[in-house]
Amino acid sequence: MAGYLKKKGHQVTVITPSDYPQFLNWMNGNGEVLTYEGQRRQKKANLLIEDADVIFCLDFSALGRIQDMENPVREAKAVKVMIDHHLNPEDFAQFFYHDSNAASTCELIFKLICLLGDKSMIDIPMGECLYAGIMTDTGSFRHPSTTPEVHRVAAEIMELGVNTNLVHRRIYDSSSTNRLKFLGYVLSEKLVVLPEYRTAYFVVTEEELKKFHSQTGDTEGVVNYALQIQGIVMAVIIVDRPEAVKMSFRSVEEFAVNTIASKYFNGGGHKNAAGGKTTGIGLEATLKRFLDILPEYKEALLAVTT
Repeated sequence: MAGYLKKKGHQVTVITPSDYPQFLNWMNGNGEVLTYEGQRRQKKANLLIEDADVIFCLDFSALGRIQDMENPVREAKAVKVMIDHHLNPEDFAQFFYHDSNAASTCELIFKLICLLGDKSMIDIPMGECLYAGIMTDTGSFRHPSTTPEVHRVAAEIMELGVNTNLVHRRIYDSSSTNRLKFLGYVLSEKLVVLPEYRTAYFVVTEEELKKFHSQTGDTEGVVNYALQIQGIVMAVIIVDRPEAVKMSFRSVEEFAVNTIASKYFNGGGHKNAAGGKTTGIGLEATLKRFLDILPEYKEALLAVTT
């Protein structure tokens, strides 16, 4: 989106509420991204937000999702544009391009540029970013969100000359040695399977993250391994971070994890992929809360056909 706006002659700054995984650093424009962490960068970002004419809010449906940036963006005088595909959008923007049936916000950005008659402006670096967003949000085109329309959009991006194999390798085949050792440790030592609830989960402590020199993104995708177990309907990873206990939920078929995330863990997301967190109660209490609610969902979990 930033690349498109720059081509239209606008002055653009991309601000992200927190750091993101190193396997995305190859993307065109990465060096210009301003991360909203640290007093100096926050001050710079706040000035940019205050002076902006238009703020594009991408891939989140509520301002609370951008953490410490929430109040500066909410109070900004700029026109706000939401482009998103998550459920239950908050009414904070003047313009909405929202579709919860879309597999990815990148799918919507591609369609928006085309609707504006500017498809010819999408170059290969922009196409790589768009394809990466669609590919990761669909789990390499295997999640239930993958529609025929997603494949059509991906095909159009490929026709631009994007090397999709290269994009895939940059994201999925760029792990550090520490990350692979961490993954092996978590799978062998931290996996807990509860067949009576058709649920599997991991709990990762702050000490274990430090032991393997964990970087941002090293826990990304780990939760999906639990869904590879035959008969498992719901998978969860619970990670002890300095700022909060973070949770990622995954499920299959009709079992919805976004309702669990929003009801009990201050989160939300998609039906089969959601996130949550707890603050102030710690890792053990978070795990206990999760285990305590499982009986409530036992009947629904056992009813799913896999």
